[in-house]
Amino acid sequence: MAFRLSNNLVGILNLITFILSIPILGAGIWLSREGVTECERFLDRPVIVIGVFLMLVSLAGLIGACCRVTWLLWVYLVVMFLLIVLGIVFTIFAFAVTNKGAGEVLSGKGYKEYRLGDYSDWLQKRVTNQKNWNKIKSCLADSKVCSDFHDKYLNTSLTEFYQAHLSAIQSGCCKPSDDCQFTYVGPTNWTRGNVAPANPDCNLWDNNLNTLCFNCQSCKAGFIDNLKRSWKKVAVVNIVFLIFLIVVYSVGCCAFRNNRRDNAYHQGWKP
Repeated sequence: MAFRLSNNLVGILNLITFILSIPILGAGIWLSREGVTECERFLDRPVIVIGVFLMLVSLAGLIGACCRVTWLLWVYLVVMFLLIVLGIVFTIFAFAVTNKGAGEVLSGKGYKEYRLGDYSDWLQKRVTNQKNWNKIKSCLADSKVCSDFHDKYLNTSLTEFYQAHLSAIQSGCCKPSDDCQFTYVGPTNWTRGNVAPANPDCNLWDNNLNTLCFNCQSCKAGFIDNLKRSWKKVAVVNIVFLIFLIVVYSVGCCAFRNNRRDNAYHQGWKP
């Protein structure tokens, strides 16, 4: 009996997925061998897991559809169904935890300031855990976000600096909060005043490029705000991915039904 369109389509889609899984797996292996920073080592295992998972699932769908292995196609459909459920749960969760919190607009300033208490409790707990924050700080240091910030605004006047449009991480981690009322010398060089500030972050500030405000609550808030924006973008992409998964799942169900019909036909046919 000729292959039906649904079987061919499932085979083609999973062949593409299998090909895409190869560079993902290769990137994870490369990171595990060549990665020297904490940030890179943190990424290698998830990338390897994703690569292996995609490879195995696509192989199951490819063999199940093209070779008409019904039980393998059934396993593939179960995994796809679980992926769709997990995708829906993650999308709802991502929008829920990123719905709260925003930067505070300052009068006469081009940048905003960020307060940790403005964001969801779940995100706050992630960054207030010292083990987690140490890894995040390592990633921030590896990205040289404050070193680049220092170089970019090194020769900038105070007036020009105040009009600069800083990212959430630059505002929270690379400079002291405005309510500290420090005297501006340079973008990462500030002189303390004689009045003791009420904001505890002010006592944590250090002009050392390796310290700055990386231990401040404002830095954690800036990181969360940046993460929040990224999660919202991922959630939107995830919706598109879910639509794709649902289409593939529907085609896979047709292929599974075709396999069962063909198996029943061959079992019932006698020469």
